[in-house]
Amino acid sequence: MKAIFRINWIEFFAGLGWYLSDFVKYWLMGRNKNSFARVLDLRPYLSDKTSQTEIEPIYFLQDIWLAEKLFQTKPGRHVDIGSSVKTIALISRAFPTTFVDIRPPDIQVAGLDFLKGSVLNLPFKDESLKSVSSICVLEHIGLGRYGDKIDPWGSEKAIAEITRIIKSGGYLFVSVPIDKEDKTFFNAHRTFTRDYFLSLFAGEFNLIEEKYIYGKKLFAKYNKKKGFGTGLWYFQKK
Repeated sequence: MKAIFRINWIEFFAGLGWYLSDFVKYWLMGRNKNSFARVLDLRPYLSDKTSQTEIEPIYFLQDIWLAEKLFQTKPGRHVDIGSSVKTIALISRAFPTTFVDIRPPDIQVAGLDFLKGSVLNLPFKDESLKSVSSICVLEHIGLGRYGDKIDPWGSEKAIAEITRIIKSGGYLFVSVPIDKEDKTFFNAHRTFTRDYFLSLFAGEFNLIEEKYIYGKKLFAKYNKKKGFGTGLWYFQKK
């Protein structure tokens, strides 16, 4: 999926004043002959002058959670399906990792293999993998947002396919949005109730751990009253 560059014009013009002021101040302080600033080379970045570093709390917290679980279980090899490629790249420094996506990155990194594949038809044999993750992926399957085929049962089919490839005793780490109702926000994502999502793994997996992100905090227990959040689950296949 190609990135679309959008400009918030209100923020742009609001920040243009201090930007030009900073540039004039920089210019009047004298020329650094080793790094001369020319008007033709101006590149105004106006959204980074903040009082604190801005982060997206869901991805920040769930990626820490995933890394912690993998460092604890220490798989000989780990396979990830469509999660944050940056996070998976860092995890691959600890043990060999395979990243599967319908849009694999065009880059080579030692210890990290990229495979093109769909979570609906994974390139692995039945019950062949010990450690698998798919973080904030399952809720998108079947909505076409990332070039996948439209399918109202995409999430359920993806879970069945992941179940197929994990061996008995193997581990699975997943996360999805949770809410009071099962809904589809086409074509952004789906949300699941805790009961329905866990029912999709019943009979095949034991639940080892569950965590929930509400706002900027990670909680040990599900709280229906909090409404929308993100559920993180650590399963072991029976």
